[in-house]
Amino acid sequence: MPRVRAAAILGWGSSTRDLAPFQKHSAVEWMIGLPQSDEQADAVLVFGGDGTIHRHLRPLVDLKLPVLIVPHGSGNDFARALGLKNPRSSLETWRAFVAGDTKARAIDLGVITESHSGKSTLFCCAAGVGLDGEIARRANQVPRWLRGHGGYAVSFPGALARFAPFPLKLSTANADGSWGLQSDRPTIVAAFANTTHYGGGMKIAPRAQFDDGKLDICVLSDIDKFKLLCLFPTVYFGKHLSVPQFHYFQTEHARVETDHPLDVYADGEYVCQTPVEVSIKPRALQVIF
Repeated sequence: MPRVRAAAILGWGSSTRDLAPFQKHSAVEWMIGLPQSDEQADAVLVFGGDGTIHRHLRPLVDLKLPVLIVPHGSGNDFARALGLKNPRSSLETWRAFVAGDTKARAIDLGVITESHSGKSTLFCCAAGVGLDGEIARRANQVPRWLRGHGGYAVSFPGALARFAPFPLKLSTANADGSWGLQSDRPTIVAAFANTTHYGGGMKIAPRAQFDDGKLDICVLSDIDKFKLLCLFPTVYFGKHLSVPQFHYFQTEHARVETDHPLDVYADGEYVCQTPVEVSIKPRALQVIF
């Protein structure tokens, strides 16, 4: 059996102790850290949550190497979307890959492009504007152990109490290069999803597929706060789409404009402020799952 060269990226809270079970295979040669070129490794393992993956997406895409996610963060929505529920399932998948019994598949990634500067940022799970950003900001301030055990849900009531709906102009690109208006109303949140889950298990986009070349967009218009508080648990099961204030559709490219700059978060991390364009980058990342 030919030797496999593997690189391990250890995110915050991970260590070589977490890597040890993966190193037991004698046919694998290891290095720690991000490879500088595709000549240094045959595969990359990322130990961490959505934030760790998010911060390494650009170099991972550039390397064009197969990537295995080992869920080890406070938010593991990307691993969840891939069916990798825990480190043990990632270990089993890795053993199958080394043995040649499974191969990497190309999946889509989302792209946020700042309208003023043209700077672009990749994301794996979902991006959001509005209440989503305020909840993510609060969740990032709580202790890490709490973030991994319902930090998003814990942060929701406080964020909702202080949040006011904002005017949102959301347009999607037409085939002829023009823009069609999809939403122009007071809005609570607009989410742009590449996978079904975000926010630590919330099934915001139950119809999303990470290899269909589309973004699933979920927009919640103005709604009574008490009603929204009662509806919040339904998002964890993807049952919210029956509520009239939720507008759900797919697109390859959207433009987001607000009356004043609002924070844009993706994969739980702050990215920039509006106005932005959000699009899909098809088959951008090779993933082992």
